[in-house]
Amino acid sequence: MIGFLRGKLIHKSPPQLLLDVQGVGYEVEAPMSTFYDLPALGVEVKLHTHLVVREDAHILFGFATETERALFRTLIKVSGVGPKMALTILSGQSVEEFYRCVDDNDVKALVRLPGVGQKTAERLMIEMRGRLPELTGVSTSSDRPRTPPGAAGSAKQEAISALCALGYKPQDAARMVQAVAGEDKTCEDIIRSALRSAVK
Repeated sequence: MIGFLRGKLIHKSPPQLLLDVQGVGYEVEAPMSTFYDLPALGVEVKLHTHLVVREDAHILFGFATETERALFRTLIKVSGVGPKMALTILSGQSVEEFYRCVDDNDVKALVRLPGVGQKTAERLMIEMRGRLPELTGVSTSSDRPRTPPGAAGSAKQEAISALCALGYKPQDAARMVQAVAGEDKTCEDIIRSALRSAVK
């Protein structure tokens, strides 16, 4: 099992990124909560990882904090929740927001996320309630440098692609991005705003 990777950030296109670790390129899928904290390209980054082995693929998932990875690992143990849905949940809500959803039994907030139906959201509420306390106590804040703003047009396109990869329909993703995109916003800023507006 690969517990973590430390290497140079070579490429990022949400939800995928490429890390150069001692000359080996690792393709990693990460939630948007991790993308928000990534440094600029070429800078070293450390990611806590979880390897999913399937019959047709080995997929490495990366997380900025141990808390995110712990929540991901707990989510995929719930019946009907696979790695892709767990990634969507972590992209649409912070760990703290997910805790609040479970504490408040806020099924509606989860149903607003793409791919999460009423029954799955209700099952999550029941099964996660007893498991959340063991995930507390690790900070999710980061003071790493942010990626400098890029071209507005490409940032919008990247944001739309990222939302589609998370399960949103192309027309919905385009509408969400158009509603929040600004000239000076990075791709990560646009995605964060779009996801926040989607779950309100």
